[in-house]
Parts: sequence; C-alpha cells; structure tokens
Amino acid sequence: MGLSVAIAGASGYAGGELLRLLDAHPELSVEVIAAASSAGELVTSVHPHLRQYAGQVFEATEPGRLGEADVVFLALPHGQSASIAADLPGHVLVVDLGADFRLRDSASWEKFYGGAHAGSWTYGLPELPGARGRLAVSRRIANPGCYATAITLALAPLFGAELAEPEDIVVVAASGTTGAGRGMKQHLMASEVIGSLSPYKVGGSHQHTPEIEQSLSDVAGQPVSMSFTPILAPMPRGILATCTAKTKPGTTVAELRAAFATYETEVFVHLLPEGEWPQTGATLGSNSTHLQVALDEHTRRVIVVSALDNLTKGAAGQALQNANIALGLDETTALPAIGSTL
Repeated sequence: MGLSVAIAGASGYAGGELLRLLDAHPELSVEVIAAASSAGELVTSVHPHLRQYAGQVFEATEPGRLGEADVVFLALPHGQSASIAADLPGHVLVVDLGADFRLRDSASWEKFYGGAHAGSWTYGLPELPGARGRLAVSRRIANPGCYATAITLALAPLFGAELAEPEDIVVVAASGTTGAGRGMKQHLMASEVIGSLSPYKVGGSHQHTPEIEQSLSDVAGQPVSMSFTPILAPMPRGILATCTAKTKPGTTVAELRAAFATYETEVFVHLLPEGEWPQTGATLGSNSTHLQVALDEHTRRVIVVSALDNLTKGAAGQALQNANIALGLDETTALPAIGSTL
C-alpha cells in the first residue's frame, strides 16, 4: 500500500511513541515529523532512543505540509487540533490524540476544557460495541484519553450485561508522569515525584470524567455518573485504575466474570485468571489492557482493576489501532500485545 504519514506534535511523549511504533509498520511510512517548538532540531535530540530517525529534523507544524500525507496523527495539547484539522483535506485520514473532538456535548467541553466546542468525531475505542464498524468508514477519529480507555474497558462489560448500577461508580486511578505531557512543571520534577503519591483534580474536575460517562452511558442505554479521583504515581508510564460500582442483589462472581466474555476474542484486552491482579509493568510498551474482577459481598460492590501503558494503549498504540481499522488493515499491525518487562 505504501501510505505516507504525518505527525504533528512529534516531540511529545505520545508523538515519540507513534514514531517508535510506525517504524515497524509495513504499510505506513513516516514522511512528515512536525513539532512547533522543536522545529529545526534533530529528532534524536529529543528522542535519543529513536536511532532509526537519526539525521532527520522536526519540521514546522503547517497544515499544508501535513495535508500532503495520506494519514495525519495530531499529538497536540488539548485545544490545538481543531484549527489545524479544519485546514486538512477531507480525504486524508486524521486521528486526533487530543481531546478536541471526543465530547458530543458542548456544555461539557466548555466546563472541562474552556473555549468553543469544535464538534465531535468518531470515537476510537475499538473494543466498544459497534465501534469497529463506525471506525471502518471514518476519516476523522477522536482517540480516547488514557484514563478513559482504562476505566471504560473495565466497566463497559458490566453495563452491557446490566450487572452494574449506573449512579454510584467510584474510581481511583494512578498514572505515571508522562500522562501530563512533556511541558516543564514543578510538580512533575523528579525530586517532587519520586517516593511520593499525590492526588490531583479531586472532586470531579478531571477532564476525562465526561468522556468516560459519555461512553458508559452509551453502553448502558441510560445516564451514568462517576466519582473519579486521579493520583500521580512515581513512575514514567502506566495506569492502574480501581473501578467500583454497586451490583444487583444476588449477583455472583461467576456472573461478573461471564460478562467479560465479550473480550474473549480481543487481542489487546485480557481478563486475567482468578487470583492474578493487573500490574502496570506487565503492560509496559504494549497495546494491551489487563483486567481483573472481584465482588465485595459485604458492600455489594463489584471491583474491576485495570492496567495499561498510558502511552501505548492509552495514546499512540490505540491511535495506530484506529488508523489500521480505518485503512482496512489488520488492526494489530505493528502493535505489540505483550509487555516488554515487569
């Protein structure tokens, strides 16, 4: 096929992960490596591990240049994709790794992100019911957030099986520092993070909350509400989410596990054997999500623990998975299903 790829925001963590994954893709060739603040710098000066791009420099982020490619990945900060996407040709496949087109409700966008709502694109979480059919005919795809991926995959089967009550979801999830992007922030300095866990955006203010509620409400067929507390963990990458919800009286562990049979044929989502629990290290560098489910009979709450790599399944890997589907390729192409280390 020999399709060309352009990446905007290639100097960021997700952009670097895209470059790493695309190097192994037999059908896609990276032709444009753009990064506004790093234009003119060597790619390897920012991503020293990407020796296959030695000698190449970051280009300026210009829609005209990006639009010369067959596929464009926008790995930009939230709020920066819409203006660029508006100038890209309609026939070009565009996957936005930012939040600009994830939400359907303009009021939610304005509340959590601010500014004008740019609209919504096809939501790119392939393992959700009906998602692959929509992705296969799309040329504009909104890649989910990392927390949203971990939490939605953990809870969607329960709502699909009508085993969870929609109004009392509680999630506590820890993420590595790369989830906050590459910008210089004091609270992300090694001396601030190492040896310490810290909550942030407590009280329902995290921007992924409406995105998660939107997806779970679609699966449940009714409004779903969630209390979400994110935690910054002293590690570069990975997410571990503990998700709980009320279950109906008499629900058994066997019924809960049976709900996850929807993932039996999925290459990238794994319900672990009973007694095994997800670990972020086991998903490092992979496009996989590991899940485990338990029942707290005392409180009648189901607990689902989810682990994934926020830069792969939570960002770049999922973006490539979505592109593969939209291009009619095997969706697993160039995507590792096995983590690199524990």
